[in-house]
Parts: sequence; C-alpha cells; structure tokens
Amino acid sequence: PSPPSIPPTGGPPGMGEPVGCCERVAINVAGRRFETLGRTLLRFPDTLLGDPRRRRRYFDPQRREYFFDRHRGAFGAVLYYYQSGGRLRRPPDVPLDVFLEELRFYQLGAEAEGRLREAEGFGVEVAQPLPGGRLRRRAWLLCEHPESSPAARAVALLSVLVILVSIVVFCLETLPQFRAGGEGSAQPQTPPPISANVNASSPPSPRGGLTDPFFVVETICICWFSLELLVRLLASPSKTAFFRNAMNLIDLIAIAPYFVALGTELAQQRGVGQPAMSLAILRVIRLVRVFRVFKLSRHSTGLQILGQTLRASMRELGLLIFFLLIGVVLFSSAVYFAEAEDAATSFTSIPQAFWWAVVTMTTVGYGDMAPVTVGGKLVGSLCAIAGVLTISRPVPVIVSNFSYFYRRELRGEGGGEY
Repeated sequence: PSPPSIPPTGGPPGMGEPVGCCERVAINVAGRRFETLGRTLLRFPDTLLGDPRRRRRYFDPQRREYFFDRHRGAFGAVLYYYQSGGRLRRPPDVPLDVFLEELRFYQLGAEAEGRLREAEGFGVEVAQPLPGGRLRRRAWLLCEHPESSPAARAVALLSVLVILVSIVVFCLETLPQFRAGGEGSAQPQTPPPISANVNASSPPSPRGGLTDPFFVVETICICWFSLELLVRLLASPSKTAFFRNAMNLIDLIAIAPYFVALGTELAQQRGVGQPAMSLAILRVIRLVRVFRVFKLSRHSTGLQILGQTLRASMRELGLLIFFLLIGVVLFSSAVYFAEAEDAATSFTSIPQAFWWAVVTMTTVGYGDMAPVTVGGKLVGSLCAIAGVLTISRPVPVIVSNFSYFYRRELRGEGGGEY
C-alpha cells in the first residue's frame, strides 16, 4: 500500500479530510470561514481548490477545514468563480494587482486571468514578434527596443535630441524678431511667399526661403526622421501591423508637413499658386507640426504608461465629461436667473455663462466673469463644490490603472530579454 499523503492524526475516521462530492468543505481564509459543497469545487479540477491532491497540504485535521493565509477580501470572488461556473468579478475594494496575485495562487488559469483583464479594460498581453533575418532583426531592435543594447540606447538618445531641437525651432519661429519684417530681424533675401497684407498674428513666413537657418535645421531633423521611419518600415515583421500602429502614424504625420511646405515654397518661387492658398496651407502645416511632441512617447516609458492609463480609463473619463456637461448646463442656468436683476451683469444669456461654469467647476477661476448678487454667489459656491466632487470621483480609478501599468512595466523591464 502507498504511504499516506498526510500524517495520521490518531483521531476517529470522522476527523479526516472531506472527499465526497456532496460533503460540505470548510475553507478558512485569514480567519474568515467559508463553506461550500465538494462538487462545487470539482467543477474546475485543474485549479488548486478543485484538485483534492493539491489542496490537501492546506487541510487542518483538528478543525476539519482548509486554511489559507491569503487575502480574505478577494476569496469571496474566487469562491463565486466556482459557484457561478466561471464568472469572475474583482471586488471594488481589492486592488487589481493584489487580485491577480490571488488568482495565480489559486491557479485559476491564464484564461480566467485574461477574461478579467478584458473586463477591467486591459488588453491581453501579447508577445511582440521579431522580424526574421539577422540584419532585419538587428535593425528592428536598434530602432524599436532601446533597452536591447547600448547602441540602441544611443540611437534613442539621438532621436530624443533631434525631436527636442525640432520642437525648439518650431517655438523660436514664432518670436517677433524672427518673423519676416519684424523688429530687429534681417531683411529677407528673397521675396516672402506670403502677401504683404498678412498681419502679425499670421503664422510666420520664412525669412530667407530655402536658405533660412530655421529651414536648414528643420531639413536636418526631417532627414533623420525620414531615415528612422524608413529603417523601421523595412525591418518591421509585419507591414500591415506597422501602419496600424498609432505611433508610426504620428511619425508619418510629423514628416509630411515638411514636404508640403517645401512644395508650396518651390511653387511660390516659380510663381505658381495663389498667396492666399499658400497662407492657408502654411497655417495647417504649422498646426500639424505640433504632433512632433508625441514622438517623445516612443522613447519615454512614462508617457507610454500615461497613454495606456488614459486609454484604460476612457469609461471613467467619459462619465466625468458627462457629469461636467450636466453641471455646466445646470449652474449656467441657475446663475443666469440669479443675476438677471443686475443690469451690469456679465451673464447676459445661458450660453454666455457656460464659460464661467466650466472654469468654476474645474477650479480654474480666471475672474473674467463673476457673480455680484447674493443668489449668484451662492450658486457659484455650489458650482465650485460640485466641481471638486465631480472631478475627484474618477481619480482613484485612474490612479489604480496607472499603478497597474507602472508595475507591469517594471516586471517587463526586469524579465525582458531580446
């Protein structure tokens, strides 16, 4: 006969471990006692509680119960997983990372963990494929994974420097002394492509056309961006997935305005095209160049975590905007009727009061509009209090999501190998 799995206790047979499917099974989790039927646990025999051999080591023969020194608040959801036949819901007072650790301890499996991640708004983690071929693989790791080698880190650092230089040039171009015809600026060497009736609020035009220093620096930055994008495109394991990636689309949008501006400049020098149309194109181009700021997220783990947090918290952010819209309409109407008796009031209509309600609920308070009557001040006080309460509601959820992505990133950096 095989030796017993647990030492004999010397007690009567009734003191043994419950093995029947209709027997009640007592489970003690950190002092909190749960009871269920044996057949309920047998619904998932590949888990810790569903396999009598796995859970035997936790059986206390004196108390005739299984004892687990684990998180007691999470076990109710684990037990409900057996009782409901596979439904898994995280208790709101249990952090997500703690609950995932409990699922792994009770061995509920990767499928249950994946369904929980989807229910929580997180995508299933999929290993990123690497391209075939030694040269393509090296090029892909060099441009896409800065942590893979010192050379990749050097390339990432150079990319960040080029992005910063491009952003600085973009900002310096808007200074008055660097605009065409501005005070303290040199006279343009070539006729400006924009008509002379453009006022100072219009987007800056190149001072020297293709010889302008800002244009030269911009050309150098665009050459680096284009080379980086081309290398990643040629080395990518999947061209379809490459163009579906939002970061690659941002890189493409950041490069395209330069070539449009270059074509507009060349057409203007040859006398082709209308100045008004060129001005409209330049305005759109300079607006699109702002997207280069998002290129930093490719090389910044913090920005990536922030983007993932916002994407996972879209439901909460949507509720926040919905509640803010309700508050804006409600308090704008209230302050309009409360200030209606004042002839010098700034609240001449309900839409006019929308701006005041927005800046008050968000606790900005520019002071350009303010109630003067007692009723208006009372409405303003309630509006500020309601704004604080409304904005603070989704903050814990967003912080919890940020903590989850931050810890996942730390685990990935600790175990990632290329």
